[in-house]
Amino acid sequence: MPGSDLRAEPFRTLVVLGESTVEGGPWLDEGELRWPDVLANLMSACQEIPVTYRNEGIGASVISPRSPGYEHSRKPSALERYRERVIAADPDLFVLAYGLNDMRAGMPVEEFAEDLRTIVRGVHAACRPVTVLTTVYHMTRFEWYPPFDRGGRELTLSYNRAIAEVAKDTQSVLADVWSAEGEADWLIHQDGVHANAVGNLVLAHRVFEAIAANCSGLTRRTTAAHEDTEWTRECRAMNREGIEPLDP
Repeated sequence: MPGSDLRAEPFRTLVVLGESTVEGGPWLDEGELRWPDVLANLMSACQEIPVTYRNEGIGASVISPRSPGYEHSRKPSALERYRERVIAADPDLFVLAYGLNDMRAGMPVEEFAEDLRTIVRGVHAACRPVTVLTTVYHMTRFEWYPPFDRGGRELTLSYNRAIAEVAKDTQSVLADVWSAEGEADWLIHQDGVHANAVGNLVLAHRVFEAIAANCSGLTRRTTAAHEDTEWTRECRAMNREGIEPLDP
């Protein structure tokens, strides 16, 4: 929802629900390099107060039991755990980062979108946080790791269109991380699936960008810090006199 101010106050609690790229793993040297950690640090650096951050990632996770990858996944699925792991935390910011494993397992796009919408609406009904949906990440080796070898670029694009539609329908913020990566293979670890350390920076900044463009609360400290600077006073004076600030 571009141009909408969804929250004018600082965020208190951030919950990120996702898969292995959220949970992290041996493709990163440190946990702090995960994109949700980078996101939380960016927010805390900008806000008046630090945000409390909960990482609810499970590697090899899928969105629901009807995903073809469910049998081979780490359980519970997102649909089975969102009440306990998200709603119980009462977040005011919720990032839902699913789709990669379901796409790789060949889950029909329509079924994935239905389950995604069910989770978002369930969370909204319970605690009404600002909700961010991320698109499916770029990856390089679709043919590896059976049975998670049934996806591809075109299916990724179909998933991303569906995620964008769910975001629109549920008044959620869309963070298009796939576009941010620009299909740059050098942002992906040699495992062919996960973003490397630099790729995680790209992901984090795209999600932060989406939140900042829709939530003025992130800028309150910055605005207050410049409330009484010489430049601000001069701009106000020129505005009162009808002078353009940069007019020589």
